[in-house]
Amino acid sequence: MTDIEAPTTGAHSTADSSTMHGRQLVVVANRLPVARVDGEWRSSPGGLVRALLGFLRPTTALWVGWAGTADDPEDRFEIDGIDVATVPLSAAQISGFYDGISNDAIWPLYHDALRASTYEEDDWRLYVEVNERFAERTAEVAERDAVVWVHDYQLQLVPSLLRRLRPDLRIGFFLHIPFPPQELFMRFPWRDEVLGGLLGADLIGFQRRVAAENFVALAHRLLGVDVDGDDLIAADGRRVRVGAFPVSIDIDEIDAIATDPAIIARAQRLRDRLGDPPTVLLGVDRLDYTKGIVERLVAFRELLRSRSVGRREPERPDLVLVQLAVPSREQVGDYLHQREHVEQLVGAVNGEFAMLGHPAVHYLHRSLPLEQLVALYLATDVMVVTPLRDGMNLVAKEFVAARRGRNGVLVLSEFAGAADEFADAVIVNPHDPRALVAALDTAVSMPPGEAAGRMRQLYDALVANDARFWAASFIARLIE
Repeated sequence: MTDIEAPTTGAHSTADSSTMHGRQLVVVANRLPVARVDGEWRSSPGGLVRALLGFLRPTTALWVGWAGTADDPEDRFEIDGIDVATVPLSAAQISGFYDGISNDAIWPLYHDALRASTYEEDDWRLYVEVNERFAERTAEVAERDAVVWVHDYQLQLVPSLLRRLRPDLRIGFFLHIPFPPQELFMRFPWRDEVLGGLLGADLIGFQRRVAAENFVALAHRLLGVDVDGDDLIAADGRRVRVGAFPVSIDIDEIDAIATDPAIIARAQRLRDRLGDPPTVLLGVDRLDYTKGIVERLVAFRELLRSRSVGRREPERPDLVLVQLAVPSREQVGDYLHQREHVEQLVGAVNGEFAMLGHPAVHYLHRSLPLEQLVALYLATDVMVVTPLRDGMNLVAKEFVAARRGRNGVLVLSEFAGAADEFADAVIVNPHDPRALVAALDTAVSMPPGEAAGRMRQLYDALVANDARFWAASFIARLIE
């Protein structure tokens, strides 16, 4: 097996956009960094947007993507310092490309087949059609010799399609979710097409080294490409590099919010509203079956049971869990069942352990702006990030960034990419119920001095690879 490259870490302040050397950077992603609200375009910063904007603004950057609604007209404009080119999609394309192949076939498969995938030939045809449209639109708007950075599982065919249209471009691809091992990926009916599409890139980046190794092994096995050191050698003799580039966050943005006196005051008010319990635990997740919310609630219930044995009942819970579940794909059956299961468990835990006016679990089914999330991070003693499978998990990194100079404990799944960088978290296998209970018990019982020391180590690891460094290291490697 080849040695897979990983970026060299360095201080976050040294990463900038100077590696572009004046060349245009084109970001190609399923969604734009803006959304149409009441007929007007407004910034819509998701995780990818926040990770990239600090790097993009000083460059000559163009973002190509879908606006999020059906049958929008093709458009090009500038907003928030970024040039934007839209890719219109029809309702049928959205259904087959986005809901069908992307989220009903690839998403579960790449997350260890936690539920069965659905493979429909008509959906695949639309996936190909939309990837062709993204490639065509990018070829139309990209300047000569531009650097193109394609993102994520919805657009895995774009690198090869774009190379045929514009061989002058330097093309990179980054996958934000896990890439599965051979025995899982082999199930995908269009596996050769996906591998061939990705091999159109000059550099293919993954969150974790193991994902890059999975890709190299599959490309060699299924397409017969030769592996030479850190390179894949494609059939046409072109060198394709593969590497691990763990994505990160804008530390300065989080720090500015976390040190704002108004946010600090809000955090204290939140703590007071929770009854100021000795220990507050927090989970922040999309309401997705990959995030391990059900397993977390079951473990929390078992922890409360174990701690209540032989004790006199307190006036209020000693441990309080706040679970924020961000709505996700509300019309899909699996997600509706997930929501019902989570809400039933919340009710069961509170029925057993809540005191009058003092729930043991505070459950919120909504999204919150970043400022309110940071206030929650500040009000929290133990952050519980226990996905069953995750590419990186930026919530874990946001919590660490917000806790600079403070103690606090991070419980982190070994199946989240962040575990590679955060050795001082309480690392746990969320598939093991007893281990998850033990990890929660370790976290809530940790002495303050140990918690503070671990948090300092976590913050140092975070500073070594912030969002600007991640983007700059990928682009620098792509341009070499």
